[in-house]
This record gives sequence, C-alpha cells and structure tokens, in this order.
Amino acid sequence: MSDHVAEALRVMAFRFAELASTAPPDAPVSATPGWSVTDVLGHVASEPARYRELALGGGQWPARAADLPAFNAAQIRDLATRDPEKLAAQVIADTDSLNEVIAGFGGEPRMMMFDGDQRIRADRARGTLLGEFVVHGYDIARTVGKPWFIDPGHVPIIMDGLTQVIPGWVNASAASGHTATYEYRLRGLGHRYLFCFRDGRLTVDPADPGPIDTRISVEPVTALLLNYGRISPWWPALTGRVVAWGRKPWLAPGFSRRFLPA
Repeated sequence: MSDHVAEALRVMAFRFAELASTAPPDAPVSATPGWSVTDVLGHVASEPARYRELALGGGQWPARAADLPAFNAAQIRDLATRDPEKLAAQVIADTDSLNEVIAGFGGEPRMMMFDGDQRIRADRARGTLLGEFVVHGYDIARTVGKPWFIDPGHVPIIMDGLTQVIPGWVNASAASGHTATYEYRLRGLGHRYLFCFRDGRLTVDPADPGPIDTRISVEPVTALLLNYGRISPWWPALTGRVVAWGRKPWLAPGFSRRFLPA
C-alpha cells in the first residue's frame, strides 16, 4: 500500500537539501533571528534522526513547548559537522531511515513522546517533520531570492501532525478562562478541524464539541504560513484568503494569539 506521507517527506527532503546546501552558508535567515543558512540546515538535518529515535521509544525532547528554542540552540551548537553537503546528505538518508521504521510498524499505530511531554502517534508525527522541510525551505528561499513552491496537498499532512501537538502550545495566559469552539477549514481540500477551548484547555476534534462559535475558512498555503507565523494575518483577511463567520465571528482574529509562537 502506498504511503503518501512517506512520499511527501522524501520529495521535500530532496528539495530542501538541494536548496539549503547550495545557498550562501553564512547568510542570515530573517525568519529565524540569529540563525544562518547553515544553522537552519543543521537544525533540520538533526530532526529526522530525532523523530526516528522517538518513534523507537528513545530520543530527546523538551519538557515544555517554551523550552524548544533552547533545545534547538543546543542542537545547533552540538552539530557533528557544519559542512552543507554532509548535512544535506544527512537530511535525505535519515528521512529514508525514519520512513523505514514507520513502515516496519505495519500500519499499527505506535505512540511516541514529543515536545512538551506529549504522547502522539509516530506515523502522524511525520507531518510536523514535513512542516520543518516546507517552512524552513520557504525561509531559505526568501533569504536567497529563489522561488519555493508549496504544494497545497502537503498542508493536510502537516496539519495532521500539528493537531496532535497543538494542545501543548496553548498560551496559558492568553487562553485563560477562554471557552469557545472553532471550526477551521482548509478551503478546497475538504479538510476541517475542530478546536474546542473549555476554560483555557484545548481539545482537538472532540467527539462532542457542542455549538460551533466561529467558522474559519483558509486557503491552504496561507493557513500553513499563518500557522508558522511567516505572514501577517491582515493581508490574507483583506484579500479573502481567510474568511470567518458564525455565531461569534469576532473571535477569529484572536484565534492564533491563543498559542505560543511556532
């Protein structure tokens, strides 16, 4: 049986590795302040092997989502190599190895620990890795002035990973006391997600969400870039790439502020 997630990862591992290994290594990447192209490449190159070890029951992860920046900084500081060609080869080889591990589970859902001390499905976790390839590739492409096509079909795969971990990214102060249910649609793809806040605690796709307060329809690539904080929400709203309606549409602009920055 074809594994479309494995194929998407494989394609984007090659695309990211090719772009990052040929970009000026010391160029600063504005989307990740303080990081150069090599830093971004080193970070991404470290992730497939980390996911593989986590899927096998080992590995390392930050105990809180807020600890992730320090975790990533240590990861870059401890890189075994900063040679772009070697790092690019590592991205591809370790992605293939991760896919082999997942395939070896034979379709049986396996759980693994992840950032923020969360237990998530290992096969679906590959969605967040795909997001690393796609979004950091976008960052580097903007740095060097090259085009970077984002396949809208990859967005549901990434969302399938993100929706597992997003409860750990709730901003406790911004969500405190908040009770509302949001329906989030990827326009044109038939995918929808329910985000249910109850007194500041988030459940994704609950069996009984109750009345939906706000419905949000987003063009898929725009949704991805908004979720990762790569674009401002105002232009998509003004151009119709994001549309909100429902019982309480005024809640829509504050939805993203309920979460910690990616």
